[in-house]
Amino acid sequence: MEYLVSDEAQKLYAQANFEHPITATAEPHPIVASFGEVAPDTVSLNEILPFDTSTYHYKSRRIGQAALERRIKEICETRVRFGYRRVHVLLRREGWTVNIKKTRRIYKALGLQLRNKHPKRRVKAKLREDRQEAVGPNDIWAMDFVHDQLAAGKKLRILTIVDIHSRFSPATDPRFTYRGEDVVQTLERICQKGGYPKTIRVDNGSEFISRDLDLWAYVNKVTLDFSRPGKPTDNGFIEAFNSKLRSECLNANWFITLADAREKLEDWRRHYNEDRPHSAIGYNVPIALHNPGGAASPPS
Repeated sequence: MEYLVSDEAQKLYAQANFEHPITATAEPHPIVASFGEVAPDTVSLNEILPFDTSTYHYKSRRIGQAALERRIKEICETRVRFGYRRVHVLLRREGWTVNIKKTRRIYKALGLQLRNKHPKRRVKAKLREDRQEAVGPNDIWAMDFVHDQLAAGKKLRILTIVDIHSRFSPATDPRFTYRGEDVVQTLERICQKGGYPKTIRVDNGSEFISRDLDLWAYVNKVTLDFSRPGKPTDNGFIEAFNSKLRSECLNANWFITLADAREKLEDWRRHYNEDRPHSAIGYNVPIALHNPGGAASPPS
């Protein structure tokens, strides 16, 4: 049975004639001799090349990687500071059967690699261009820590959170120490009562870049928007809130115990949300914008 000669056979045929030109006295190349009187395009491949004919009919069964590329892009759009290793961890967590080398190749081919050194400022300025304004309650929260101490001198760390649209504060939570898992615990408690935000703006503190907070944000579809190091103006709303907290509450009170600090901070938070007029929202109270029904702010 005769087959069409593959490109490989054509190349060998041309090479044979080039390297061993046929003259009246020269012996033809063995491959050329095997053609005989038959045209090259009808010669049996089995007789010319030492390959099985299935080789020339093989079609790759590898699945296209368009879906994988699309998912990697989606991950990088919400986690703009992730390198390919963290992206790979999320892919494996979702069930993708891909090795880290392939993840790196696709990540690089799509131009997603972070270029922190050339130059750092331009990359981070670009990330800030993607920020959007809050248009409703729970669109964007801002979160930070404030430091204070008990009357006996023991240090306190207070987790402060404010809704950028309404200026409503869902929590001012004091503890002696705060880790990533503690931040998650506080967030989950207040979100169960008032709903989850779409975005939370934070700095690059160890508690906010922890795996615990990252996993919580991923599961609850919350975007973590990190500010640039050394640029508190990137998170100006929480800085303004912290300034009011310090001048109106922390500087005006002695905290005897942790429970005492928690009670006084909660009293101030309710006053801030329900009674204190805010100039940025037309001298309304934050609860009026955050909860138009007029219900009291839930305890943090």
